[in-house]
Amino acid sequence: MNTRRDFIRTTALGATAATVLPRFLEGAPLPDSSSHAAPTSSAPRSDLTTRHRNLFNGDTCTYFYNPEIWQPEGGPYSARVIHRYVTMLAANGIDTFLINANASKAWYPSKVIPTILDGYKRGDREFFRAHAICVGITKPDEVEVFMDKQVVFYNHYLDLVESGVDWLAETSKACRQQGVAPWVSIRMNDLHGHRNFQGSFLNLPLLKRKEMRLHHSTYPGMAGDLTYREGLNYELKEVRDHMFAQIREVVEDYDFDGLELDWWRQPLCCEPTVSASTLAMMTDWFREVRALTQRRAAKNGRPYFLGMRIPGRLETLKSIGLDIVTLCQEGTLDFLCPSGFWRTAWDLPHDDLRRQVGDRPAIYGVIEEGANAIPTWSPQYNLTKEIRYISSSPEMLHANAAGKLALGADGIEWFNFYVGDQAQVPGIASNYVLLRDIHRLEILRGREKHYTFGDRGFTGLSQPPFEAPPQIPVILQKNWRQSFRLPMCAEPGDRGLRLVIQIVLNRDAATGPVPVSFNGSWPTAENTKNDRLLFPCGSLTHHVKEHVGQDYQFPVTLVREGWNEVTVENCGEQPLTVVCIELGVMVAAPETHPVSAG
Repeated sequence: MNTRRDFIRTTALGATAATVLPRFLEGAPLPDSSSHAAPTSSAPRSDLTTRHRNLFNGDTCTYFYNPEIWQPEGGPYSARVIHRYVTMLAANGIDTFLINANASKAWYPSKVIPTILDGYKRGDREFFRAHAICVGITKPDEVEVFMDKQVVFYNHYLDLVESGVDWLAETSKACRQQGVAPWVSIRMNDLHGHRNFQGSFLNLPLLKRKEMRLHHSTYPGMAGDLTYREGLNYELKEVRDHMFAQIREVVEDYDFDGLELDWWRQPLCCEPTVSASTLAMMTDWFREVRALTQRRAAKNGRPYFLGMRIPGRLETLKSIGLDIVTLCQEGTLDFLCPSGFWRTAWDLPHDDLRRQVGDRPAIYGVIEEGANAIPTWSPQYNLTKEIRYISSSPEMLHANAAGKLALGADGIEWFNFYVGDQAQVPGIASNYVLLRDIHRLEILRGREKHYTFGDRGFTGLSQPPFEAPPQIPVILQKNWRQSFRLPMCAEPGDRGLRLVIQIVLNRDAATGPVPVSFNGSWPTAENTKNDRLLFPCGSLTHHVKEHVGQDYQFPVTLVREGWNEVTVENCGEQPLTVVCIELGVMVAAPETHPVSAG
């Protein structure tokens, strides 16, 4: 494999790993499920919000996807890669780096749990064969290519091991040198090898045992590959002990200042709906993790923060054993990172989450790399992309952050930002300069912005019932109208800005007037048809031929701080499909391109 772009194409937007026998820490006690007292104190929220507001979450492959970028001189992989990456983050305003330590197994040289390199010898292509089906590769010639690429990729990790470099420890060292706070993120139920539990080199030995997995985490009619819901069952002490062993290792043996438990990979814990005793057992388990971080804080003489990356539907999480409200209100959790799954959440109610969890924890707005699954087109290269990588769009990043901050988010966490580097789309690349000042609403206000909505498409990139039902697309019958809510930040009225609302429709469906109202303004049907996106996303500049935009102009002074409302009405004779709604805060009137009759 030559580039990370090759890797992403063969890994279904994820990571891969290896299987070996477990190596639990010998002789060290693990927590049981007996009742434990809640923490008596937690770090003040101000300790977080004054120092940790611009967080960057890097997965286990962040340094390894693009060797041509991070070690252009070639040769065996070295610690230079890590220091270059962290230096780049620091130069672009990141104050906290959360490095992900594991998928199903540890990707660092763990002494406690199986690692990706256990059993692998340099050049061993067969080590990877059984995982090909997990990324949708079944044709024999494609499997051979896949194995060759995996060998090149994993040899980078082997280079570091053979030279005595623990990249997880080196990450903390690099952060300290650059003045960036080092935190660690643990994936709590990663399932990138779910299509071949027995054969994939990715899976833990525990995952190979059906009795260790969940059996009731789906419901009738659920779409998609249901093995994606067969994660480890935390009701089982063996599972909890395994995860606690890894958590304890990264807390006690590495130099970090914070721990994030990532429940978006996957939102699976216990069998739904949990009993009161199971919920209490899990709450006690998290208190044990908290006690672990408090002991480390006492040893370090500085706070050691504990939080979670989670879906935003807290009652749904409670049904699988995660009592977020209690954990926040009692001080077990210092921070939350509510998010969507891969596609960023444009309408996540941070204000409502604050009302539920109280004032103690910090709540970060998470910017995911995917905008939504509305296909767009690059006429320059004659290609269509079903996902916009918003790390290539300053206007989308500004809008996404502004909406979250306007609802009260304490800062921003970036997730999957680096995916733009690996996209095989000409003109698409992650623009790391855009990381700077994204957490400062006063800087974002007055800048151009491109808002949009999450959508119902792409089953593999959504996780019901943990995400709120998307608002679009929607079908409007004759004389029907529908309102859509979206958080935005208010804009100054003296910067020459205007608001453009683009209603994206099926091209052959708009047979009559489509009046639009914004925040209760008098409806207007006056619009300009437009094939272009409001703002380009890299080389993606146009809608696909099946869609057309209708642009409506409004004064920017109508934009409210917080929730805003767009109302669309179908006054035609035929049903109307609203594919998407996009809103642009623009310096000047957009250039329009009339749609030809053909």
